[in-house]
Amino acid sequence: MISLLLVRKIVQLFLIMILGYVIVKLKVVKTEESVVLSKISLYLIMPAVILSAFQVDFKQEIREGLMLAFVAAVAIHILLLIIGHVSGRLFNFEEIDIASIIYSNAGNLIIPIVTSVLGPEWVIYSTAFVSVQLIFLWTHCKLMFSKEKKPNVRKIILNVNMIAIFLGVVSMLSGIRLPAMLNETLGSIGTMIGPMGMLITGMIVAGMDMKQIFTSKKVYVITFFRMILCPAVILPLLKLSNADRLVDNGMEILLITFLATVTPAASTVTQFAQVHNKDAEYAGSINIMTTLVCIVTMPIFVILYYL
Repeated sequence: MISLLLVRKIVQLFLIMILGYVIVKLKVVKTEESVVLSKISLYLIMPAVILSAFQVDFKQEIREGLMLAFVAAVAIHILLLIIGHVSGRLFNFEEIDIASIIYSNAGNLIIPIVTSVLGPEWVIYSTAFVSVQLIFLWTHCKLMFSKEKKPNVRKIILNVNMIAIFLGVVSMLSGIRLPAMLNETLGSIGTMIGPMGMLITGMIVAGMDMKQIFTSKKVYVITFFRMILCPAVILPLLKLSNADRLVDNGMEILLITFLATVTPAASTVTQFAQVHNKDAEYAGSINIMTTLVCIVTMPIFVILYYL
């Protein structure tokens, strides 16, 4: 049942991506105008989702579930770092390839998928993976692209999504809740995260050379690593750990973490490539190909998760 709901939601998001592609091809908007939507998504919609997710009572069940999700997210990222860099050395992958293998598009996809498939009350557990990934993105990933020796701690702390996580945690721990009207407003804004992300992707695709996406052998190789190899390594380790037995609803909590792992390559990689004068179109090609492939691979891995 969950697999069917997942397929339905992914197809819906894919259709929204096509609409983003169409409005550019019809010259209603330009590809470069997607930058404005990206800023709205990053600086408004994502923080709204995070703040809204933490407006819950900090019961023991939630506390234990969050701890499990956080530990699982850290362990998975460490494993992905190993896979990414080992494969990079073996196959001479560059920064874009390694980053695309390690980092998933969890921020844009996992929250709308969890909301639709499991319900909004489960979104809080997805914030654990998102927060861990943000830290790694602004330390490891940024250093890899910029060649800097030390991470900019100030930028990590002042990242709007990290601030939202901090305020959300404080709100949950203290019992201080946002006014109902404000919380409902944030909830309404948060529902846009999935559609907005896919509209942006569609607009970017419309400005790309489609031949480059489908004829590059390397894109297929990186897609295999991101969408098949990494989940295939992580899934049996999750099952063998029996970590789902440690807390109530552990099966669903780890499913959320696993879903975040099997989403397409992070769109943030494309943004880093643009900023640091790397091949942004190639990074975008990987993002598009992995997005297409996830329509098939994500439901399959959910089925395997429950076997």
